[in-house]
Amino acid sequence: MKLGELVLIRHGQSTYNLENRFTGWKDVPLTELGKREAFEAAEILKEKKIDIAFTSDLYRAQRTLDIILEGIEQTEIEVIKNQALNERDYGDLIGQNKKEVAKKFGKEQVRIWRRSYDTAPPNGESLKMTAERAIPYLEKEIMPKILDGKNVLVVAHGNSLRAIVMKLKKYSPEQILQTEIGWCEPWIFEMNREGEIISFAITPRPKSKSMSKLPEF
Repeated sequence: MKLGELVLIRHGQSTYNLENRFTGWKDVPLTELGKREAFEAAEILKEKKIDIAFTSDLYRAQRTLDIILEGIEQTEIEVIKNQALNERDYGDLIGQNKKEVAKKFGKEQVRIWRRSYDTAPPNGESLKMTAERAIPYLEKEIMPKILDGKNVLVVAHGNSLRAIVMKLKKYSPEQILQTEIGWCEPWIFEMNREGEIISFAITPRPKSKSMSKLPEF
């Protein structure tokens, strides 16, 4: 009986990442480095058969997925796009430089907006609110494919993917706040028909130091 796999990948570096700006739902392109990161992720996955892919409504995730599918020569597979997988909405902070925001509101306030679980920036989302849209989408649309024995690729964003990881690994809010998902580093979960994780691995890109981080407790 074939086990299903879930491959989670955070998009490559975007122009706002490079400029140290809050991105959220702003549609910005990948940098040249971001494109290379996506290609390197494809190199890691080149021997893996993907049955279906999911991504967000945002260009940087979609372009990362396109590069990966081109790299593994599987561009014919079905791709489903949904804003439930979008990055956390940073509201009024979008487009602003993070250092300038810290000067304006204070470092502690910005730390709370960025690193707390349930405190949202002005007119934006908290990680809890992001989880409240990403996890139901995981349960309703993605998990049934995996439980049917399919290999599923999800290319999305740091916070929407953290919400998914929180559900899969049964992390507490404190644990998920310690979790980081590196750009274009595949997180691969193998699952049985009951949805239990059989194996889990993070694969850094070749010649790159891993930016992913798991909780210490």
